[in-house]
Amino acid sequence: MKQFFDDNGVLVLENFVSKEACEKLMAQAGTIVDAFDPNEFRAVFSTTNKSHEGNEYFEKSGDKIRCFFEEGAFDANGNLKQDKALSINKIGHAQHDLDPVFSDFSRNPDLAQVAKDLGMAQPLLSQSMYIFKQPRIGGEVICHQDSTFLYTEPHSCIGMWFAMEDATLENGCMWGLPGHHKSPLKKRHYRNAEGKLVTEKLNDTAWPEEDRVPLEVKQGSLIVLHGQLPHLSGANTSDKSRQAYTLHLIDGACDYPDTNWLSRSPDMPFRGFEIDG
Repeated sequence: MKQFFDDNGVLVLENFVSKEACEKLMAQAGTIVDAFDPNEFRAVFSTTNKSHEGNEYFEKSGDKIRCFFEEGAFDANGNLKQDKALSINKIGHAQHDLDPVFSDFSRNPDLAQVAKDLGMAQPLLSQSMYIFKQPRIGGEVICHQDSTFLYTEPHSCIGMWFAMEDATLENGCMWGLPGHHKSPLKKRHYRNAEGKLVTEKLNDTAWPEEDRVPLEVKQGSLIVLHGQLPHLSGANTSDKSRQAYTLHLIDGACDYPDTNWLSRSPDMPFRGFEIDG
């Protein structure tokens, strides 16, 4: 398994979690959205126009549970086009620590074993995102490398992407570029000296589109992503959602610079797989 991951930068583990576990997490995500007041802050998350950047609601979500809308959720007058539950892009970024259902799911002993088998010395759960990929308005996620955003020295980020529902070409499955994790990091996203989020280009070379491979998976599958693996997903124009849960790990044996976008209160440091109590 480790050799395949080292060679390809991506690993697909089918039937990693049960249908019941997926449904329980889906229900809890629904509960969080139900409790969310859309007037709290109408933050839109988009990787194409980056409208979420520059607002405190997003930039200080590293140790909170916050909801972000799809770009196409609002009409010209700023009103939701459809029900709130069908308008949310994602929940992020610390439900794995703050919500007991998400914590239990994230701290699966089998997942801890995968992290160990892949060579992580001190795996820490740094960020979580529950992604809805809503029917008809689920936004595109442009090609990127996770280590751009969760940078460590040396690189150690690993993404754990769980399919809550079947992910298909029709509803916007993920695509990866196997083997291209061996390429250098192309961008670094961080806070500059003034505290503003900036993206520094390190390499202008385009990713070869012909090397893209669709990662269609069934509910309960786990896709493991090397932090430098380029991956993306298209917009969901179908009438089927493509819900997924992503957990990002970093190795505590590596340095996590204070300039990373995702920061936390000193009272809430990154934790490993141990269950409280």
